[in-house]
Amino acid sequence: MRQLAVSALLAVAVASTGLARSPQPPASQAKPPVKPPVAPPVAAPKAAAPEAQGPVTAEQLRTAINNLSSIDYAVRSPAARIVRRAEPATAIPALTQAVKAHADQYVRYRALVILSGFNDPRTRDLMVSAIADKNDRLRTVAYAYFEGNPDKTVVPRLLEALNSEESEFVRPALTRALAAHADDPKVRQTMEKLVMQGQAFFRSVVIEALGDHRATYALKPLLEVAKVDGPLQDDAALALGKIGDKTALPVLAGLQRTAPRESQPGIAAAICLLGVNCASHQPYIVDSLRFSIANIGFQSLVRSAASGLSVLAVAGREDAATELIALGGPTQDPVRAPIALSIGTLALRNTPLLMKMLAQDVLREPGVELLREAFDMLEEDFEEERFFATVRRTYWQSAAGSPERTVADTLIRKLEF
Repeated sequence: MRQLAVSALLAVAVASTGLARSPQPPASQAKPPVKPPVAPPVAAPKAAAPEAQGPVTAEQLRTAINNLSSIDYAVRSPAARIVRRAEPATAIPALTQAVKAHADQYVRYRALVILSGFNDPRTRDLMVSAIADKNDRLRTVAYAYFEGNPDKTVVPRLLEALNSEESEFVRPALTRALAAHADDPKVRQTMEKLVMQGQAFFRSVVIEALGDHRATYALKPLLEVAKVDGPLQDDAALALGKIGDKTALPVLAGLQRTAPRESQPGIAAAICLLGVNCASHQPYIVDSLRFSIANIGFQSLVRSAASGLSVLAVAGREDAATELIALGGPTQDPVRAPIALSIGTLALRNTPLLMKMLAQDVLREPGVELLREAFDMLEEDFEEERFFATVRRTYWQSAAGSPERTVADTLIRKLEF
């Protein structure tokens, strides 16, 4: 979580790489930059929804929990809303019992997800039990919970699970949970090894997790991956940027000269994350997105540019979030989908910043619509539930008529939670 200072000697060496040239011209011209861009040198809330009318009865709650697995969205979605607005004193025991003993395995899963939004301390014990549950979905929720709520006492269980977890849908959550426990020496050793071994898909998950959790201990293997052409190079570059250690700058500078054009927005974002002349790198990403929206056939550039802006926004750059929403608002598929997903990533990983952006009248409608589409595509139920909990908490803690309550109310209505 900390950036390391770059030495004066490194600054001189980087200046000699040719980074002092201006970035490529705006992508709104005839074609996107043919050459890689070159940057200058180092210079527990109440659960009710606002539209709730009257308390939820015990019978309504039981019926709603049973309906959490309905194949009919028109039944399933209102059922979840009823459970969320029930009084915690009633809802928590009912959800806990459903997790433990309901005959429908999907109800058990949804009950655990919704229970996590109540922020009850007793949920932790359920999550520990879920690590060994036969229900794949429950294990996924448990791992996601311990990523967001690190607990050193569960580390041995997580390491043991890594040797036995066979589900390709569950292992990513387990990997991220381990990355959140970097204080443990065994975890650090394990994660470093995973960077260099296994299938590309799982290695990609490991690399992303190490970046998100600012794993400075994994710099060496990440640098090695970033130097090799291939599908993991972009992931490694972004992870290095997220970690924030400027010793990675020479490698990233080299990628600006050698990596393919569609990789350049991500590399520019990584360099910006290191604090290196964002004034040039971020506009290049914006121009790349603008061009690829306006010109058919540059879908990979759309994905890279949208992802790059999302990464910068997650890191706290409000202007990146503004550009992402403003450019994405008028779009249509196929370019719209990756932009919407980038907004969804921002919502899940920096909810306060997105809500702040949506307080602006000009951004609210397009931003909420993009987010609605993102949540339709994403399968991150646990993360979405945390987002919902934050929005509900913001609603009840904000003054009537305030921009914060207006945004929360809009999200609750438009996303139907």
